[in-house]
Amino acid sequence: MKQLFKDIILENQAFSPNTGIQRKNVDIPINSGIIISIIGARRCGKTYLLYQLIETLKKKGTHKEQIVFINFEDERLTTRQENLDELLQAYQEIYPDMNLNKAYFFFDEIQNVKGWEKFVRRLYDTKSRNIFITGSNSKLLSSEIATELRGRTVSYTLFPFNFKEYLKAHSVPDNTNTQANRAKILNLCKTYLLEGGFPEIIRFGSRFKIKLLQEYFNVMIYRDIIERYSVSNTEVLKFFIKKVLASVTVPLSVNKTYNDLKSMGYKISNKYLYGYLEHCNAVFLTQSINKFDYSEIKQNKGDKKIYAIDNGLLTAIDFNFSKNHGKLLENMVAMELVKNGYQIFYYKDKYECDFIVRKQTAFKPIQVTYSLKNTDTKNREIRGLVHACKTINSNNGIIITFDEEEEFLKQNITIKVIPFYKYFLS
Repeated sequence: MKQLFKDIILENQAFSPNTGIQRKNVDIPINSGIIISIIGARRCGKTYLLYQLIETLKKKGTHKEQIVFINFEDERLTTRQENLDELLQAYQEIYPDMNLNKAYFFFDEIQNVKGWEKFVRRLYDTKSRNIFITGSNSKLLSSEIATELRGRTVSYTLFPFNFKEYLKAHSVPDNTNTQANRAKILNLCKTYLLEGGFPEIIRFGSRFKIKLLQEYFNVMIYRDIIERYSVSNTEVLKFFIKKVLASVTVPLSVNKTYNDLKSMGYKISNKYLYGYLEHCNAVFLTQSINKFDYSEIKQNKGDKKIYAIDNGLLTAIDFNFSKNHGKLLENMVAMELVKNGYQIFYYKDKYECDFIVRKQTAFKPIQVTYSLKNTDTKNREIRGLVHACKTINSNNGIIITFDEEEEFLKQNITIKVIPFYKYFLS
């Protein structure tokens, strides 16, 4: 194992990767003296973010010999926590004169190593304060960090590309100053709606993109959930996940799903279904949001709305989603809000409003509809938005559409109708 670590360390020091697109909402310090942990879905760009940090270090004068990069998804590694000491021994044997205080350690997908947190804590306490780790399971990393690394780490969450990053990846400026650029942006917005923002898929054709997204989905299900959480009833899990994704944009009743399973002859406690939903959130397959209430207790007790982490996963695993542009737009808006740092809730009382969002202390109601050309749709969306505005004492409401725009007053509330691309590029 020690020789293998030597080979991998030297391979990675000689490797010159393409560092990809600079991420908009992730500003990570490189000399904080704190363990930096980066969590997020598989294939969302965590490895490339580490490459960018490494390149920044090199530009500031850090020699490649000071950098140790290990990807624990490497199929050559069957690493346990006790083997990690051999990693340090291997590095010190390659560079016997290296002061470990000046070395930088980058551990990618470290959740694959059982007991990793004890090693990282010991490394931090005794050798180096320059440690960066990534993982594709928020629950595992959070629980391990809470017990072993509390006070020693700062966590960042990375998602697939937001819309600004997506435009940058296609070399399209994120401004709407000219009609030609607006046309390019709108065209890419249509593609983003259907294919999502996983960085890797951008360079492939449509058919291969679908196969690649299906593979992402299968790895999340089989490796990240079934294997890691030792799920024995895989048939029930798959049925549940299908129900969860089919219910995107509407509150999910776990109890109703439990009753559906029961009527089909499946014997399973509903506590397992709640556990499955936690697993889906933990591996970044889904994102749950609470019903709006000023009481946190009531927020947590109500049914959740569930959104897929990326539109591409929805359309790849269920082709019917490709035709439902309304659901896709709402899912896209939900995730764009999350990526931009908003805390989001759904509103449901006498009427419904898709989101009440909060950044710092300010609340703002937002409706989402693909188009307002249908009179009944327009009246319903306005009614729900106005009701939400009055609930939170706001004089302004937003309706996000695909490409329609207007502004009007309703019951002394200013309502702005704005296209998705314009709202998130402004």
